[in-house]
Amino acid sequence: MNTANLSRRKFLETSAVLGGGLVVGLTLPLRGALAKAAATNAKPVQANAWVRIAPDNTITLICHRNEMGQDVHTSLALLIAEELEVDVDKVKVEQAPVDPVYVNALLGAQITGGSSSVRDAWTKLREAGATARTQLVAAAANEWKVPVADCVAKDGAVSHGNKHKTYGELATAAAKLPAPTNIALKKPADFTQIGKHQHRLDTPAKARGKAIFGIDVTQPGMVHASLEQCPVIGGKVLSVDDSKAKAMPGVRAVVNIGEGVAVIADHYWTAKKAREALTITWDYGPGASLDNAKIEATLKEGAKQDGSVIRQHGDVDAALKSAAKKVDAEYRLQLLAHATLEPMNCLALVSDAGCDIWASTQFPQGAQGVAAARSGVPAAKVRIFPQFIGGGFGRRLDVDFIGQAAAIAKAVPGTPVKLIWTREDDTRNDFYRPASYHALRGGIDAKGALVAFDYKFASASVTNRMFPGVTKNGLDPLMTEGAIDLTYDIANERQRVVIQEFGLRVGYWRSVSHALNAFAIEGFIDELAHAAGKDPVAFRLALLGKQPRQQAVLERAAKEAGWGQKLAAGKAQGIASMESYGTHQALVADISKTASGAIRIDKLTYAVDPGIAVHPDQVLAQIQGGAVSGLINTLTAKITLKDGRVEQSNFHNYQLPRMNQMPKIDVVLMPSGDAPGGMGEVGVPLVAPAIANAVFALTGQRVRTLPLADAKLMFA
Repeated sequence: MNTANLSRRKFLETSAVLGGGLVVGLTLPLRGALAKAAATNAKPVQANAWVRIAPDNTITLICHRNEMGQDVHTSLALLIAEELEVDVDKVKVEQAPVDPVYVNALLGAQITGGSSSVRDAWTKLREAGATARTQLVAAAANEWKVPVADCVAKDGAVSHGNKHKTYGELATAAAKLPAPTNIALKKPADFTQIGKHQHRLDTPAKARGKAIFGIDVTQPGMVHASLEQCPVIGGKVLSVDDSKAKAMPGVRAVVNIGEGVAVIADHYWTAKKAREALTITWDYGPGASLDNAKIEATLKEGAKQDGSVIRQHGDVDAALKSAAKKVDAEYRLQLLAHATLEPMNCLALVSDAGCDIWASTQFPQGAQGVAAARSGVPAAKVRIFPQFIGGGFGRRLDVDFIGQAAAIAKAVPGTPVKLIWTREDDTRNDFYRPASYHALRGGIDAKGALVAFDYKFASASVTNRMFPGVTKNGLDPLMTEGAIDLTYDIANERQRVVIQEFGLRVGYWRSVSHALNAFAIEGFIDELAHAAGKDPVAFRLALLGKQPRQQAVLERAAKEAGWGQKLAAGKAQGIASMESYGTHQALVADISKTASGAIRIDKLTYAVDPGIAVHPDQVLAQIQGGAVSGLINTLTAKITLKDGRVEQSNFHNYQLPRMNQMPKIDVVLMPSGDAPGGMGEVGVPLVAPAIANAVFALTGQRVRTLPLADAKLMFA
C-alpha cells in the first residue's frame, strides 16, 4: 500500500470496534471517539465506514454513491467482496450519510456523476476489503497461535487445518488490531468475481416493488405540497391572492417562497387543485424576452472572441494557408431537458431537532447545504436520507427542489411535507443541457492527409454556476471533455473554448460536453475524410498511430458492422470514434430509407474498451441505455423558448424515442486490462455523429444541427 496515497485520499486511516464489530475506512479525527466507544462496548454507531462486519457475520457496504440505474450497489460491492473473499450476494448495502470521507476524489465533492463511481472507488474500496481481510486473518492467527501465512480467508471465514471461524466471530478481536500498513491487492488474473457475470443486488427489491424511490417515501403525519413557479425561469412573486385556495377543504397553508407559491394540503390532488386557484402577479425578470433565436445569435457572436486555448501545437494558420484543400463548417446543438421518469420531489421535515430530507439526489452534500440555507437550520443539524433515483442524467446534481421543500416545510414546523412536481413543472423548470455553437476549419494536403485542425466551441458554463472557482483562465473542465482528450494525432492543431452565457440556467446532461464536442468533431472529421477522397474509417485510422486502444475499437466496430461491404440500395453506414471518461469506443450506425422516404435506424454497433469491466452485464446495460439518451439528443427532442417561457410541457411535445424507433444495439466489449474507465455516460456521445454521418452517406445531405428533425428529416 502506498502510504502517501493513503494520507492524501483520507481513507482507510483506522479501524475500530463498534458494538463488537469491525468497521474499516474511518477518518483520523474520529479515532479517539471510536476507541472510547470500543472500550465501553457502546451501542453500534456508524461513522464514516466503507465496510462493516457485525458479530452475526453480516457484511455491509456503506455505499458512498447514489443508485440511479447504473448499479453502483453491485459494482462497488464487488470491489469489497473480491478482496474480502466473500460472495457479493452476501454483502448488504447501506446508503452513506453526508460526510467528507465520501467525497468523490475525481469531482471534489460527494457527488454521483461524471461516470466516476467505479473509477473513484477502484483502489479505495479494494483496499478497504483487503484491510478487513488482513485484520481478520491476523486475529485468527493470534488466537490459534499459528503463522498468518498458514491461515486462509475464504467464503466469509478464516481457517487453519480443522480450525474455522467466521468473520463475525473474529470481528471484535480484529478491530482491536492496528491497521495494517502494507496491503497486497489481488492481481486481475486472480479475480474470481470482478469481470464475471453477476446478478444485480437490487433486482429483487425493484422487481417486487419494494425498492423505495424518493417519490415513494412516506412519514407519519405527512402532508403534501404543490408549487406554482414563475413561468419565466428566474422570475419572482410580486403578489398573490390565495383566498380561493385557502377556502378549499383540506388546505393547510399557502406559502410564498419567492420563486413560487406552494399550497400545503392533506392530499396531493387537493394541493394541486388549490394551486390552480391561486392568482399570482409575477416579476418575470430579464428572461422574459429570451427565445432560441437570441440564444443562437449570442453564441455565434461569442464565438468571434479569441477564447481560451484547450490544446495547441504546430502552426495551424500556416498549415491552413498552404493546404491543398480547406474545409469550413459550423455545427449547432440544441437545448435539452433531462426528462427523468421520476419527476422532482422531496420530503422535508423541519423541527426543533433539525431538518430531515428524504430525496432522490446525486449530490447529498449540496442537498444538505441548500436545505440548511432555506430552512434556517444549521448544516450540522440537516440529515439527508438519499433514496433510489428514478432517473438522474445530471438533473439531480441540482438541488433546487430540495431547497424548495425545506423552505415550504419551514412554514409548518414539526410536520413532514412532501413536494412533488408535475411532469409539466419538471419540463419547464429544468436546468437544461446548454445549446452550443462550433466553428471548425481543416486543411488537407495534396496526398489527402489532414495537416491542420482548428476548432472553436461557444456555450454557457454549468460549472461557473454550480462550482465557481473551478473554471480558471476561461477554461471550464466540464466544457472541454471530448476535445481536450482528442485521440487523433494532427500535426497542426488548435482548440479553443468561449464561455458565453445566454440568459438561461443550464445543467449537466448525461455525457455533458462529450456529446456536444463529439457531434461537431466527429461530423467534421467525416467531412474531411470525404473531402480528401478517403474512406472514413481509413482516414481515422491514419490519425490513430499513437492510440492503439482507440485504433483497436475502431477496427473492431468496423469489422463487426461489416464496414466496406456492398450495401443494398437504400442502406448506408456512418461511423464515429472517441475516448470518453477513460473508456475507448467506436460506433457504426446502420440506417435505411423506407418506402415512405423516412429514415429508419436499423442497428448501432459499438466496440468498447472499458479497461476492466468490473460488472460486465451492467457495462452492456449502460451502453444500451446511453444509446437511448443518444437518440434523444439526435432525433427530435429540443427545448424552445418564446417570450422567456419554455414551450414544451410533456412527452407529447418533448418526444423521447418510441419502442418502434429503437434499433438493434450490438455491443462488443474489449477489456484491455487497464484501470476501469467510466461507463454511465459513455454510450451517449457517438450516436448523433454516427447517424448524421450515415445520413450523409445515404442522402448526400450533410446535417450540422441537432436535432436531425430540424433538417426536415423524417424518422420511422
